[in-house]
Amino acid sequence: MEEGGIPLLPDSLVYQIFLNLGPADVLAAGLVCHQWQAVSRDEFLWREQFYRYYQVARNVPRHPAATSWYEEFRRLYDTVPCVEVQTLEEHTDQVLHLSFSHSGFQFASCSKDCTVKIWNNDLSISLLHSADMRPYNWSYTQFSQFNQDDSLLLASGVFLGPHNSSSGEIAVISLDTFALLSRVRNKPYDVFGCWLTDTSLISGNLHRIGDITSCSVLWLNNAFQDVESENVNVVKRLFKIQNLNASTIRTVMVADCSRFDSPELLLDAGAPGAGPSRVFDLSSDSEDQAVDPGPARAKGLRHVLEGRAQPQLSECALETKAAELLAQGHTKPPERSTAAAGNKLLIFTTGCFTYSPHQIGIKQILPHQMTTAGPVLGEGRGSDAFFDALDHVIDVHGHIIGMGLSPDNRYLYVNSRAWPSGSVVADPMQPPPIAEEIDLLVFDLKTMREVKRALRAHRAYTPNDECFFIFLDVSRDFVASGAEDRHGYIWDRHYNICLAKLRHQDVVNSVVFSPQEQELLLTASDDATIKAWRSPRTVRVRQAPRPRPFFSWFASQRR
Repeated sequence: MEEGGIPLLPDSLVYQIFLNLGPADVLAAGLVCHQWQAVSRDEFLWREQFYRYYQVARNVPRHPAATSWYEEFRRLYDTVPCVEVQTLEEHTDQVLHLSFSHSGFQFASCSKDCTVKIWNNDLSISLLHSADMRPYNWSYTQFSQFNQDDSLLLASGVFLGPHNSSSGEIAVISLDTFALLSRVRNKPYDVFGCWLTDTSLISGNLHRIGDITSCSVLWLNNAFQDVESENVNVVKRLFKIQNLNASTIRTVMVADCSRFDSPELLLDAGAPGAGPSRVFDLSSDSEDQAVDPGPARAKGLRHVLEGRAQPQLSECALETKAAELLAQGHTKPPERSTAAAGNKLLIFTTGCFTYSPHQIGIKQILPHQMTTAGPVLGEGRGSDAFFDALDHVIDVHGHIIGMGLSPDNRYLYVNSRAWPSGSVVADPMQPPPIAEEIDLLVFDLKTMREVKRALRAHRAYTPNDECFFIFLDVSRDFVASGAEDRHGYIWDRHYNICLAKLRHQDVVNSVVFSPQEQELLLTASDDATIKAWRSPRTVRVRQAPRPRPFFSWFASQRR
């Protein structure tokens, strides 16, 4: 306190007292007098408050874009979308997926009620259109994505075929007229599909070769199937990839390499996560880096097939070894490109040990491959090249249940349920048990390295054979994910700390940030609702005629 303008206590003593207070009490004390207000904004004081309140490791530096510790404390407290502002109940069954348009003006939702709903994102969210896919023999809708100019919507679902067999199908919907423009088969259905360009999309097909061996074909499809030109193909084969041990390609997405050199948040390589994730460069010129079965293995395999060796091999193991031998000399190596900035990366889940997705495959898409013009059905490839080789493979040693790209496309975030340390897959039809804890891993697609440590907080409970996809999303500063524990979660990307838990009544399947406003987040749940969450700052601005100062609001909201 001050008497006659002279402080009764020196600043150093007031500072020591304030160090023992919580952030709300510090802000409240700063209203007492000029001296206390000055001390309450001290940078060293707020650095201590920051590390203590958010429990950030002391060796983690301040965010590179932060201007002060006080402002950084306020950013994490005041701009995280953790206040529920609206609940949408128009769906009648589990809501499985959400996607925003690039403008942020609209979003789409998919559900077990077999509809794709398109919503207006205004001051209050309202339903714009609902497309019922049951007339097309769909069982339910599961995924959607807006093209780059927000003129078309890709919707993916499960299609009921003859004799109740299930496959997948992709529909393209015009956002001007809401007309259904085209439908494309998609197998298996959890390939989902994605846009490659504004007018072309990627789908999948699966061909069985043996009991546990198959090949996945990825197709480039024209969104408009009524093209009547001999120079424009409706569909063109992109890649044909061998699958071993009952694995298949699933969950395709595309990353734009041209955006790598201007990341919105540069993450440094740090301590790896709990799982022993390994990145294999399969297109390297170095024999030490490339993963190659080698002549010794091939020779041993030929001895087995010719009867000169009699190891105790199961039928599955023998089929896998025969498939590996077939692929040798019949796989097209990755193409080299000097204009990497114009390329894109095709990213998908895959595997080589068991049917559960435990690896991430990465294949470069060159500019000349981004059009349906040219040879159809892959006539341009050599007659001996049955399969296409991958450029990179990331092994996460666990069951992958979600993937998402950062806005700059440079970082890949992966939800994974780890296998026990040291576990070995002996039978491809019996993968190792998976952990209830979900690890959120981060990979730099420019350097192909794992960065940061695994983010944790969320959990899942279903076993391997019932495991389902939990969608995550990444904004400039935050990453969010659903979970089976009835909550959505938000972490800070720089500090790797969990900032908020968002409550639902059942499993949270999907989360999505507005691409134009990261202080708005949507969550979708098995409770058949969609919830909209905004930051305390945004709620305050929208509700109050005149915004209240942060420090007074914070002091009234003591935790």
